[in-house]
Amino acid sequence: MKITGKLIKGTVVLDEKVYEVNDAAGSYQDRLEKCLVEVCGLLNIEVPMWLSRNTKEYVRFRRTSFYADQFFNPVLFERFEIKVEN
Repeated sequence: MKITGKLIKGTVVLDEKVYEVNDAAGSYQDRLEKCLVEVCGLLNIEVPMWLSRNTKEYVRFRRTSFYADQFFNPVLFERFEIKVEN
């Protein structure tokens, strides 16, 4: 599983990191959670709250976006987007 995380402000990508896990152990949800936590660590941001809207977007498009109100602390970007490739 490979996840790409982007920090976006307006139309500008501020930072982009990729994390890949080759370990097939555990459920799909466990691997997705591990990748999300790791890519957040690479981008030096906290892990956002995953809402039902994120689940719907992810199931449909294999990507989802997190906005400032999904983080506990103030952020310097408008949107954090993840995209997953198998």
